[in-house]
Amino acid sequence: HPRSARTLTYRLGTISESRLIDVDPALVACVRRAIEVTEVDFQVFEGLRDRERQRELFFKGASRTMNSHHLADRYGIGHAVDLVPYVGGRLQWQQPLCNLIAKAMRRAAVDLDVPVTWGSCWDRELQALDGANLAREVAAYSARYYRTHGTDEHPLIDGPHYQVPLNEAIA
Repeated sequence: HPRSARTLTYRLGTISESRLIDVDPALVACVRRAIEVTEVDFQVFEGLRDRERQRELFFKGASRTMNSHHLADRYGIGHAVDLVPYVGGRLQWQQPLCNLIAKAMRRAAVDLDVPVTWGSCWDRELQALDGANLAREVAAYSARYYRTHGTDEHPLIDGPHYQVPLNEAIA
């Protein structure tokens, strides 16, 4: 079993921890649990973001909304993080590596009973996905997206992105 062969234990660094400030505590707990069980190291690339940064990402096509979960709710809390694989001393954005982090985040979400949505499969909670076949889950999401939206628009596959629902009572 590949999991038992792994001897490295990862931890969040100072930069990653600083990027979790003012992020929903349940999502932070999942990130901290995921780093303990992940097969690949990762960095918290972004947590809470301001409207200017969101606007920049929106106009570059990296986001499809100006109403991102990365933006603060009325209490100043963000509800999304971007977790990027860190391999060989560099950030790596390849989907297969992102899938390994998703596997760890899925386990954390199940362990902690937190409803997490992954940016590579927007229409289902991460816990409902087959953690052993995440590449197939992403392909199935893309197929569902094309059936719903047609082929003129491509699905946004955002492997590093994780979000929790906004609390409607406080948002």
